[in-house]
Amino acid sequence: GVHMVASLLKRWLIGTLHYRVSDEHLPYYLDEYAFRFNRRNSTARGMLFYRLLQQAVATDPHPLNELIVR
Repeated sequence: GVHMVASLLKRWLIGTLHYRVSDEHLPYYLDEYAFRFNRRNSTARGMLFYRLLQQAVATDPHPLNELIVR
Protein backbone atom coordinates (compact mmCIF):
# COMPACT_ATOMS: atom_id res chain seq x y z
CA GLY A 1 0.00 0.00 0.00
CA VAL A 2 0.95 3.57 0.64
CA HIS A 3 3.57 2.66 3.25
CA MET A 4 5.36 0.38 0.79
CA VAL A 5 5.46 3.11 -1.87
CA ALA A 6 6.71 5.68 0.65
CA SER A 7 9.38 3.28 1.90
CA LEU A 8 10.54 2.48 -1.64
CA LEU A 9 10.59 6.19 -2.51
CA LYS A 10 12.69 7.01 0.54
CA ARG A 11 15.12 4.18 -0.23
CA TRP A 12 15.34 5.28 -3.89
CA LEU A 13 16.00 8.93 -2.97
CA ILE A 14 18.65 8.00 -0.41
CA GLY A 15 20.31 5.44 -2.67
CA THR A 16 20.26 7.61 -5.78
CA LEU A 17 20.76 11.11 -4.43
CA HIS A 18 22.58 10.35 -1.14
CA TYR A 19 20.42 12.76 0.91
CA ARG A 20 20.99 15.63 -1.55
CA VAL A 21 17.37 16.37 -2.46
CA SER A 22 16.75 19.99 -3.40
CA ASP A 23 13.31 21.53 -3.05
CA GLU A 24 13.73 23.00 -6.52
CA HIS A 25 14.20 19.61 -8.18
CA LEU A 26 11.97 17.47 -5.95
CA PRO A 27 9.01 17.47 -8.40
CA TYR A 28 11.30 16.08 -11.11
CA TYR A 29 12.64 13.38 -8.79
CA LEU A 30 9.07 12.39 -7.91
CA ASP A 31 8.10 12.28 -11.60
CA GLU A 32 11.02 9.97 -12.35
CA TYR A 33 10.15 7.75 -9.40
CA ALA A 34 6.49 7.54 -10.47
CA PHE A 35 7.58 6.63 -14.01
CA ARG A 36 9.88 3.88 -12.74
CA PHE A 37 7.36 2.59 -10.19
CA ASN A 38 4.54 2.41 -12.74
CA ARG A 39 6.72 0.42 -15.12
CA ARG A 40 8.49 -1.84 -12.62
CA ASN A 41 6.69 -4.98 -13.86
CA SER A 42 6.59 -4.07 -17.53
CA THR A 43 7.32 -6.91 -19.90
CA ALA A 44 8.06 -4.49 -22.75
CA ARG A 45 11.02 -2.57 -21.30
CA GLY A 46 12.95 -2.91 -24.53
CA MET A 47 10.06 -1.37 -26.46
CA LEU A 48 9.78 1.49 -23.94
CA PHE A 49 13.48 2.24 -24.38
CA TYR A 50 13.18 2.01 -28.17
CA ARG A 51 10.27 4.48 -28.19
CA LEU A 52 12.18 6.82 -25.90
CA LEU A 53 15.12 6.79 -28.30
CA GLN A 54 12.80 7.39 -31.26
CA GLN A 55 11.34 10.45 -29.56
CA ALA A 56 14.77 11.70 -28.51
CA VAL A 57 16.16 11.68 -32.05
CA ALA A 58 12.97 13.15 -33.53
CA THR A 59 13.19 16.20 -31.25
CA ASP A 60 15.42 19.18 -31.90
CA PRO A 61 18.20 19.66 -29.33
CA HIS A 62 17.82 22.33 -26.66
CA PRO A 63 20.83 23.76 -24.84
CA LEU A 64 20.67 23.45 -21.06
CA ASN A 65 20.46 27.22 -20.56
CA GLU A 66 17.22 27.25 -22.61
CA LEU A 67 15.74 24.50 -20.46
CA ILE A 68 16.53 26.19 -17.15
CA VAL A 69 14.35 29.19 -16.42
CA ARG A 70 15.76 31.54 -13.84
